[in-house]
Amino acid sequence: MTITLLQWQLDKSARQSFVEQLFVQAKTAIETGRWAAGERLPSIRSLATELGVSKFTVSDLYDRLGAAGLVQAQVGRGVYVRAPRLISLQLEAEHQQSEHASDVLLMRQTLQRESDWLKVSAGWLGPDWLPDTLIRQGLRELARQGQTLTDYGPAQGYFPLRQQLTDRLKAFGMELSPAQLLLTHSASHALDLLLRQLLRPGDAVLVDDPGFYNFFALLKLHQAVVLPVPRTQDGPDLSVLEQQLQQFRPRLYLTNSMLSNPSGASVKSHRAYQVLQLLKQHQVLLIEDDIYADFESTPGPRYASLTGLVDSVYLGSLSKTLSADLRVGFIAAAPSLIASLTDLKLITGMSTSAGIERLMYLALTGGGYKRHLEQLRRRLSEARAKVQHELLALGCSLPLQPDGGFLIWVRLPTGISSALLAERLAMHQVILAPGRQFSSQPDADQFTRLNVTQCLNSEFWALLGKELRRLALDQQNAHENRL
Repeated sequence: MTITLLQWQLDKSARQSFVEQLFVQAKTAIETGRWAAGERLPSIRSLATELGVSKFTVSDLYDRLGAAGLVQAQVGRGVYVRAPRLISLQLEAEHQQSEHASDVLLMRQTLQRESDWLKVSAGWLGPDWLPDTLIRQGLRELARQGQTLTDYGPAQGYFPLRQQLTDRLKAFGMELSPAQLLLTHSASHALDLLLRQLLRPGDAVLVDDPGFYNFFALLKLHQAVVLPVPRTQDGPDLSVLEQQLQQFRPRLYLTNSMLSNPSGASVKSHRAYQVLQLLKQHQVLLIEDDIYADFESTPGPRYASLTGLVDSVYLGSLSKTLSADLRVGFIAAAPSLIASLTDLKLITGMSTSAGIERLMYLALTGGGYKRHLEQLRRRLSEARAKVQHELLALGCSLPLQPDGGFLIWVRLPTGISSALLAERLAMHQVILAPGRQFSSQPDADQFTRLNVTQCLNSEFWALLGKELRRLALDQQNAHENRL
């Protein structure tokens, strides 16, 4: 089967060379499986004629694809897409071979793509937004200290950091001792430990919708039944929440209470009280993921501050505001649960890195971190305003208004598919997240998650506007053809 000429697109006004545009387009189509192994590429002459370029341009393109191991020329027959197992420069395991591929597709794409790709849906801040100098200063101080850097860390984590974190949680109205806090490799590690400890296959778990896709992936991994609860501006939809509680008797409710992923909206006080009353009535344990806490200018009330960690568990992380590489997460809970989770941590992964935990302690206790947060919040406020202005100009909207942070949940113009838009943008080295990765609602494909710090690029807005117009025109033409 031959790849049709209509599957090739060329923007002659773009800054990229013709060969570079076509190479990225073909590479994306092959790696995502849209062009299957064994399919034949058009002849050099026919593709050059279709695109209005020289035969040398197409010949150069095919040579580059061959050098990358993506295609193979067969003498006298043409050029064919190679099977994935034959790609000579494949440095990573093929994600198609994983049973979890669809659950973490966005994470894998964002982590594996080259640095010149624009990752407008990434779930973390780029290096320019994080305190690199502060981390380097901490590393130098760590090297000067007499403590060893070669031994295992304490089972529950570095005590001074646990003490510092408990002191910081007092600002949220949480009174607890370091004994009630367990350090983990990350917030994801913390959640995995909790689900291992608390769930059995077939247990039902309430989750916000839209919500963080890795919540869904972890729950699927633990064979839980996911019960989506629509997220409103004030918090979870109470009518749906109550219905799910009565019908399915869930074991847990997992939520981003403040600055939720993907919307940036926070639960309001009156709604938090109502949620807790319902959960208590039905004996449901609440897991509160609060990894965006430091993005708030004025801390709001947490579920954990209202419950005193009775019938609730609180977890957090330092990776969003300090370092995505030197990661530390933590769990705050009742002492008996922390004791069990500590043993589970040792069984499944030994102790966490005391060196990294000491480094994070140095970063938190120096004056630089406070200044970093003040600057970060100011820059994010400016970025959100700019991005929202650009989105409104393109006919997009934000059904859930962000209360802070760097993530926003965007409704595309009527009839535009986020999955199709993501495919179009990938041809231009832009990673966009389809809405169905975050929501199971019927209209999820009309939404996408954006990271405002990755959208401060005039070329991105020009590209997005062009692709939205093309999709709208395609939609109009398809409608007229049906008539």
